Amino acid sequence: MATTALLLLIVLHLLVATAAAQRKLPVARPGCRDRCGNITVPYPFGIGAGCYRVEAGAKSLRFELEWFPLYRVTSCTGIGCCQSEIPSGIGFFEPTIRDFPRGQEGFSFYANSTPCRYVFLVDKEWFSYTDSVFLNRTDDFDVPVVLDWAIRNVGNCSAARQNTTDFACRGAHSKCFSVTNGLGYRCNCSQGYDGNPYLEVLDGGCTDINECQLKGDYPCYGVCNNTQGGYTCQCHPGTSGDATRKDGCRPKDKFTLALKVVTGVSVGVFLSVFMCFWLYLGLQKRKLIKAKQSFFEHNGGVILQQQMRSYSGTAGGGGGGFKIFSEEELEKATNNFSADQILGRGGHGIVYKGVLEDKAVVAIKKSKVMEATETKEFAREMLILSQINHRNVVKLHGCCLEVEVPMLVYEYVSNGTLYHYIHGGEGLDNNKALDPRLRIAAESAEALSYMHSSASPPILHGDVKTANILLDDNLTAKVTDFGASKLAPNDEVEIATLVQGTCGYLDPEYLMTCQLTDKSDVYSFGVVLLELLTGKKPIRFDGPEEGRSLVSGFMIAAKVGGHYELLDNQVRNEMRPEALEEITHLMMRCVSMSGEERPSMKEVAERLEALRRYQRHPWGQAGAGDPEEGQSLLGREQQRDVNYKFKPQDVLDLEEASTYTFSL
Repeated sequence: MATTALLLLIVLHLLVATAAAQRKLPVARPGCRDRCGNITVPYPFGIGAGCYRVEAGAKSLRFELEWFPLYRVTSCTGIGCCQSEIPSGIGFFEPTIRDFPRGQEGFSFYANSTPCRYVFLVDKEWFSYTDSVFLNRTDDFDVPVVLDWAIRNVGNCSAARQNTTDFACRGAHSKCFSVTNGLGYRCNCSQGYDGNPYLEVLDGGCTDINECQLKGDYPCYGVCNNTQGGYTCQCHPGTSGDATRKDGCRPKDKFTLALKVVTGVSVGVFLSVFMCFWLYLGLQKRKLIKAKQSFFEHNGGVILQQQMRSYSGTAGGGGGGFKIFSEEELEKATNNFSADQILGRGGHGIVYKGVLEDKAVVAIKKSKVMEATETKEFAREMLILSQINHRNVVKLHGCCLEVEVPMLVYEYVSNGTLYHYIHGGEGLDNNKALDPRLRIAAESAEALSYMHSSASPPILHGDVKTANILLDDNLTAKVTDFGASKLAPNDEVEIATLVQGTCGYLDPEYLMTCQLTDKSDVYSFGVVLLELLTGKKPIRFDGPEEGRSLVSGFMIAAKVGGHYELLDNQVRNEMRPEALEEITHLMMRCVSMSGEERPSMKEVAERLEALRRYQRHPWGQAGAGDPEEGQSLLGREQQRDVNYKFKPQDVLDLEEASTYTFSL
């Protein structure tokens, strides 16, 4: 029974295995039978003459299963798991198997453990033992067997290719493989091709496989395109991914890889540049903060803050008091110092109109330069100037110290400067009568007198001129630009101070001594008074050299009695001779070359106010009133002759000192 079962198993599976080895090949040569019963016989095997390759190898196969009284066994012993490989490279192999009787000594356990009695040849690549498959089976079952064969008339492929006529691998896509089990070779179709590698292409040899038609073996869930030896499988348009897998294609991301790379690089570069720029701005900001702090300390900001705290209510930052502004506040107030906000330009700087956060309108002076010596007392001067509260002095609201040259914030005066009042448009005309001129002169003198005599300590202006006298809508005079002001020295020894005055107004004695005194302001005011009454500029650059200076020209004219002709028509027509002589006398004293001979600003203010009262009094009108009463109003005794002695230094390059008599 065992012998019969094994024999049938071997014969059946040997033939099946032969077909299985070439299961996809066209089987026979053209004109030859390819089947024997239900067994397919492929070439180089064949049925009938001319249908097989004669040199195929072994001429016969013999399988025998007999009982031999042999007890020698190999390592193949056991229950159900016994297997032994057929050695390679042999010409003949005869396996022998034996069933031990149940009563055999030493084998009773094995014999009684299972009723199975079967043995089979099987492909070792297929065989994998499990109890559930092979243990206690009593039915018939099939297992695959592979016939290991080769063309063995030569040793290997290299030797076979030397004889192209007898070379078994036919066609361009039939590849030769040397066998490892002894000598010989076999043929297979190249990857992507199918057919019988031993036949020509036209006879059914290796041809291209259309993988797109074999979706079971070559799955493609997209667009399949067959190629020679292969195929391509791509996702449908608008999708991307792996089309060989089900659900492997996804809607295509419009953000392509290239775009992602470019975007990533761009973002990286942008972030790097941004970080560098941010760090740069941070460093610049720190540098700016340090610079502002340095300027603030250098300009006396710390000292000023300490002094402001000591003044609690009067010098605080709120109300109408003094305030230290930041640069940002002033930039915002002037629209970043826009040219549209400029009120005026001067040799010392530019004045801007600004609107603070509390809607207060101010004038902001942005100076160009400041002497190093000025910064030492700047804080003290600013605080003292901020305490001045006089109707004819422009109020100093504050300053900005965190810049190289401090900026000053003044009250805004809306009607321009006295310079423009005199010289703007058509100059002085009939609408600019005498009384407003006298009032402007008196108010300006009063402001300077207050600074010299009433302020503590006294304050010197240093740059008195018509451009620094502002007028409001009522033509009220307000003296400004005390940024160049100096505190008068406390001791009796005058300290030399450098002031950037204005040509035509600058004290000639100061030019020789470099000492600024209160009499320097008196001289400059004398020029302003002369300019106000003549309507002429203090310096002109045409005409004879001796007449280019208004002061010099007036003195020269006075020498020959022609100085009245230089006065404005309104002044000559409206002023009484006494008042005209008085104001002429006052102007000449103010512009004296010697400071000792000049009156004080207090005296000047008093004389101008007396002249104004006299001129406004009914007796002071031209041709009216009692002369003695007029002299009383002028504040001095009646004199028939007023003698004024000119010295050589008074009239620069005139003749020796002479005495001129003005008759009333």
